[in-house]
Amino acid sequence: MKLNSHLELGKLNTLRADRLTPHGIFLMAEDGKDVLLPQAYVTDDMQEDSLIEVFLYTDSEDRLIATTLKPKAMLDQFALLEVVDTAKFGAFLDWGLPKDLLCPTKLQKNPFKVGEKHFIKVVYDERTHRLVASEKTTDFFKKNPKGLYPKQEVSIIPILKTPLGYKCIVADNYEGLIYDNEIFEKVIIGEERTGYIKTVRQDGNIDISLRPIGNKNNSSAADKVFALLEENGGIMPYNYKSDAELIKDVFGLSKKEFKRTLTKLQEDGKIEIKDTGIYKR
Repeated sequence: MKLNSHLELGKLNTLRADRLTPHGIFLMAEDGKDVLLPQAYVTDDMQEDSLIEVFLYTDSEDRLIATTLKPKAMLDQFALLEVVDTAKFGAFLDWGLPKDLLCPTKLQKNPFKVGEKHFIKVVYDERTHRLVASEKTTDFFKKNPKGLYPKQEVSIIPILKTPLGYKCIVADNYEGLIYDNEIFEKVIIGEERTGYIKTVRQDGNIDISLRPIGNKNNSSAADKVFALLEENGGIMPYNYKSDAELIKDVFGLSKKEFKRTLTKLQEDGKIEIKDTGIYKR
């Protein structure tokens, strides 16, 4: 581990154990600034001069403090968090630390309610010098995608269901959309997964597919269907006439793609299609 040159709020820091006290260990960065790691997080292997990785945030009295716990999201990261309490000035979210994360009222799209889950970004409030949550995530997206091209594999995080489909974060910096009529599998808000760029539009919007684009798509579907067939003993009660919704639930494919996949597998000599279902050869 490399010693941090200075203390970084909202991030993981590697700091040197400087002195042990009854209240905990004071940890020091290269620039001489120190911070307390409370006794509750101190373990027997933490001795003077040892390097310790901690997360830095402010306590209820706005004092900088260290913890060995890792929050569900750090500074500039996104997460789906649950509302645990509300007040006139904002709502408190469970982000995995003893002190809940505040989402000020002005940074909420609509008033939060206890028990709800909201997709937020952890940001630094210049006025209060605190870490806070913001639901207005579109304010943080870059508008001019660079280095992105059609068929490229990218990391995505679905963040919102809309009438058109799912808005998602693309490559940590951009906003994209997965169209509803192209989704044939379960999409979970807040779950990071792989996506594929269909189009990068002139206005900066990005269309995303959950499946590889082009010929790779067909082979992926065929592999998936054949793997499911093998998992079910080489027999499954589906064919060209099966209900579209049933196909979507079982295989995660549209009926058109399912029929095309069956034809490919049959031409490859891997399956036989009968009125009673699909049979592995």
